[in-house]
Amino acid sequence: MKITVVNGQSHKGSTYHIGKMLADKLGGKVTEFFLPKDFSDMCIGCTSCFIKNEHLCPHHARLEKLTNAIDDADVLIFTSPVYVYHTTGTMKSFLDHYRWMVHRPEKSMFSKQAVCISTAARAGTKSTNKDIADSFFFWGIPKIYKYGVNVRATSYNGISENTLKAIDKKTTALAKKIKAKDGKVKVGIKTKAFFELMRIIQRKSDWNEADTDYWHNKGWDGKKRPWK
Repeated sequence: MKITVVNGQSHKGSTYHIGKMLADKLGGKVTEFFLPKDFSDMCIGCTSCFIKNEHLCPHHARLEKLTNAIDDADVLIFTSPVYVYHTTGTMKSFLDHYRWMVHRPEKSMFSKQAVCISTAARAGTKSTNKDIADSFFFWGIPKIYKYGVNVRATSYNGISENTLKAIDKKTTALAKKIKAKDGKVKVGIKTKAFFELMRIIQRKSDWNEADTDYWHNKGWDGKKRPWK
């Protein structure tokens, strides 16, 4: 099992430790990144990625190592502490660079599992995880888990013993679910329905030749699907 972890902050706080705990329990080969240390550029809205080619993104060279690790992974673990009820700015900026299903989705996404992990002193983990899960869904990932913890502390060392026990129990259960589905992930009806909508758009729309050609060359505008 190949695991790629992207941390929405560079310091190793509560969110990082929970993500690492899960990755360790999965027991696969882990590739890990920290934002903004490993990527800090903000999307400038040049539209080169979907109008022409994603390799023309001005940040492509710096993004490529992370992209390759994401595409190659069986499981993605993205972590972020809560910042004003949302993900960190560096995580949001990172996600802004990626292709959604409407343009040129990556086939490998449709067989992955992904986990969103967030922590807060009190509240906001639900909306923070949703920020990340939205991107996962529109990338085409069929199995997405969300785990938010109100740790009631500003550091991992400050978390109570009872909360740590609950975290250990939850990550153990989550790892068990992920292992059980490794290599057996099925695309659900929601993803299939959205893909079908995008397929219809690509067949009937001529506003973006690069997208249309991509879907046609993959055979996705016909009977082929990325999960078959």
